[in-house]
Amino acid sequence: MNTQEKDFTLLNLIARFLNSNFETTISKTIEEIMETGVSDEEALRFFMAESVDVDTYGKDRNFFNKYYPLAIKKSSPEKYQEDEYYKTISFKNQKHGDSELCYEKYRKYEPFVEDDLTEDFTGVIIPKISFFDREFTYPAVKENGRIWMTVTPNEINTMKEPIQKASGKVLTLGLGLGYFAFSCGMKDNVKSVTVVEKNQDVIDLFNNFILPQFPCKDKIEIIKADAFDFMSSPPKTDFDFVFCDLWHDVSDGAPMLKKLKPYEKNFKRATFSYWIENSIKYYL
Repeated sequence: MNTQEKDFTLLNLIARFLNSNFETTISKTIEEIMETGVSDEEALRFFMAESVDVDTYGKDRNFFNKYYPLAIKKSSPEKYQEDEYYKTISFKNQKHGDSELCYEKYRKYEPFVEDDLTEDFTGVIIPKISFFDREFTYPAVKENGRIWMTVTPNEINTMKEPIQKASGKVLTLGLGLGYFAFSCGMKDNVKSVTVVEKNQDVIDLFNNFILPQFPCKDKIEIIKADAFDFMSSPPKTDFDFVFCDLWHDVSDGAPMLKKLKPYEKNFKRATFSYWIENSIKYYL
C-alpha cells in the first residue's frame, strides 16, 4: 500500500495526545468541561483536540466536527466483562523472575485504542478510540516493570476475526495471557492449540495460575522456543490455522510481520492470520 496517498493527520494528532501525560487529571478535567453543558463524549473530544493545538472553534472547526466524532466514542464495559475469558479467569498478583501477572486499569474517561485503524473514502486514517464512564480493570503481564501483555477491549476486538476463522489444529506464536488459546480451545471445531513462547517466566505464570482454570486445558500445548526458529523449518504437525502475535503494537509489528511472511511456505495447508494486520498494513 502506498502510504503517500493516505492522510495520517488525525492519527498523528490523537497519537500525540495518547503519548502525553494526561492520565492523572483526566477524570477531573472531563467533569469540569461537562459543567459547560456538553456530554462526556463531547468533553473528551474537545480535550483531546485542544490539548494538541487543534483550533476546534476556529480554523480547524470543520476538521474537528467531521473526524473527531468518528474517532472517539463512548463504549460499554459490560460487553467486555461478559467475555467468557473475563468471566472464567481470575488470579492474584504473582511474580516469577522478571515477569509479573497483575491487573491494570483504565481510569474513568481515560481514552484507549479499542479496535483496528480504518479509513474514510478520502484516505483519512481514523483510529478507533473509546472510553468508559467508570474505572475498568483488565489482566496484564509486566516484563521488567513494563506492561507487555494484556487482555483489553483492543485485544478482544482485534482477535475476534482470527478466532472465528480458526479450526482444526491451531498454532499461535506468542502466549500472552492465553486469550487466543482459551477462545480457540473453547470452540468445538478446534482440535488442539499449540502455543510457541520463548519466555519461561511467562510460561510458568500461565501454567501455574491461568491454564488450570481453562475448561479446555487438555487441548493446549506450550512449546518453549523462539518463534522465528520454530517457523524456519517445516513443522512436524500439519497445522490448519496459524496466528502470529509477537509484537506490542504496529511500530514493532510491521518489520516482524514482514520477517514472518516467507515462513508461510513451510506450512502445507495452514491459513495464516497476523494480529492487528489491518492496522499494520498502513505502515508497510
